[in-house]
Amino acid sequence: MRDGGGTIVTNRSVSMKALFRIFVANLTRALRYLLLASGAVLLTVSLTPAVHWWSQALAVDWDAGESDVLVVLAGSALDDGILGESSYWRSVFAVQEFRSHPYRRIIISGSNSGPVPVSDSMKKFLEAHGIPGQLIDTEGRSRSTRENAIYTAQLLRDHGSPIVLITSDYHMRRAAQLFRRAGVKVIAHPYPDVEKRCGRLERRWGAAVDLATESTKLLYYRWRGWI
Repeated sequence: MRDGGGTIVTNRSVSMKALFRIFVANLTRALRYLLLASGAVLLTVSLTPAVHWWSQALAVDWDAGESDVLVVLAGSALDDGILGESSYWRSVFAVQEFRSHPYRRIIISGSNSGPVPVSDSMKKFLEAHGIPGQLIDTEGRSRSTRENAIYTAQLLRDHGSPIVLITSDYHMRRAAQLFRRAGVKVIAHPYPDVEKRCGRLERRWGAAVDLATESTKLLYYRWRGWI
């Protein structure tokens, strides 16, 4: 086939041009929708109380009751066992908890991919703030919340009474269910982590990411039948 200028145009070249135009149109449309969705998420997180509502949906109430055993779950860690933000604040909250109610035993549960278990670093933090080291046991094998519950339950085999459990507010629902599933009676004392962060715009995005991650894990654990 020839065009008006006498140039031969094949059906194949015409179809390739048409496919390319369709591809560009679809790509443009997809990018437009992506930008609109990103803008909607940006406005929702930044200008609405959605993150606060989300955190409330994952949170559990502070349980009444006392115990002589305190269990603290380790969180994030940097290189060489340096405390990450969540581990640091859980440690601070544990010190405050001990000062208000002197426990006879504290168990810190959790490890990480580094050479030093984060539970060991948290123990040093608690000791530096006046808690006697002989009261603190560490469980440094667990690398997930499920393993936190399983390995800590083994340490509490002869303890039939409830324990006080400390972890971040958004993490407590899954953690408490796993500990109860492992046979440990739990008194939940959640640290108001996301609750505090979502009140500050510059920290709200990090809180939203943690909530999204925890929500995904909660669904996965339920799908696996672990909670």
